[in-house]
Amino acid sequence: MGGIETETFMLLGVLLALGAGALSFLSPCVLPIFPAYLSYITGISVKELQGTRSTKIRGRLLTHSFFFLLGVSLVFISLGIGASFLGQFIQKLLFGDAGLLIQRIAGIFIIVMGLFVAGWLNITFLMKEKRMQYKKSNVSYLGTFFVGTGFAAGWTPCIGPIFGSILLLAASNPSQGIFYTIMYVIGFAIPFLLLTFFLGSTKWIVRKSNVIMKVGGILMIGMGIVLFSGQLSRVTEFLLDLVEGTWLSKLG
Repeated sequence: MGGIETETFMLLGVLLALGAGALSFLSPCVLPIFPAYLSYITGISVKELQGTRSTKIRGRLLTHSFFFLLGVSLVFISLGIGASFLGQFIQKLLFGDAGLLIQRIAGIFIIVMGLFVAGWLNITFLMKEKRMQYKKSNVSYLGTFFVGTGFAAGWTPCIGPIFGSILLLAASNPSQGIFYTIMYVIGFAIPFLLLTFFLGSTKWIVRKSNVIMKVGGILMIGMGIVLFSGQLSRVTEFLLDLVEGTWLSKLG
């Protein structure tokens, strides 16, 4: 890859990772149980959460959410590091010629997972719940942290396929793999924290979750096609023309 093409690949990877993180949180197997998770880690009833909340309760919610996300991040970033090392190992094993191969495998995987996420492909084994169960005996930040690790390690039906795409992307570009994983975590954390603060918006987003998943699936399919077909250079030229055209119009 040339310098500009590599930078564009990184940009597309970052955008995909951020979007994938947000899509994972907004998926039908995470978002609907979000209030129950908040209730579980904070000890505040769902009814209280959905009612008027004081500044103290908001602070408690956000603090517990932060520790929950730390647990989630630990697992996701560890997996990202593992995928990056695996990608480096494969490239060394094949004398550095594996990058394009892994990139094309990632493209196929992302296309298939995009079809699955959008609801156009049924993959039975991905629909089985595998989330680790963790019994939280009392409300504590340490307990909340371990609930986060259990949640992330469990491969819930929607998070597994989406995050798997990011892991393959990390393996195809090992030097940036950890960065992609961090972007995924940020993409997951932003809507999590926003909806923790504005919990009343959850019901509206749940109603729109099918549309959100279809749009997300279409974007994943598009990214997968770009990776597999090797049309990154054309995408690069298009983005450069778009940016240059925007700047020229502003200067003019």
